[in-house]
Amino acid sequence: MAAIRSRDTSPEIALRSALHRRRVRFRLGQIVVVAGRRVRPDLVFRGARVTVFVDGCFWHGCEAHCRMPATNREYWQTKIARNVERDTRTDALLRGEGWTVVRVWEHEPIEEACDRVLMGLRKH
Repeated sequence: MAAIRSRDTSPEIALRSALHRRRVRFRLGQIVVVAGRRVRPDLVFRGARVTVFVDGCFWHGCEAHCRMPATNREYWQTKIARNVERDTRTDALLRGEGWTVVRVWEHEPIEEACDRVLMGLRKH
């Protein structure tokens, strides 16, 4: 699992490129502290208080695309359930502090994902 990237994944780079083409600027690697917890979204728009997470289908339990491995099934089910639970808690914490949270699935068409990010920015 050491080879699994946590940042600069293909879907993340594609979203960043699409936003750049639309002349939208953002921050990378920014830590947002909410309720004493450190959260590191994939993209941060501090002024607008918008965070963007690009979620992989397997790691975040996409109902349409997440296929459990045949071996060690119980381990993976527990691991992915914890990831989904953590995502839900993180979203609630951020929203409670006035942030807009946009979650993008890796399978989502990039232009649609880009439009959803821009809608999140327009709310502010």
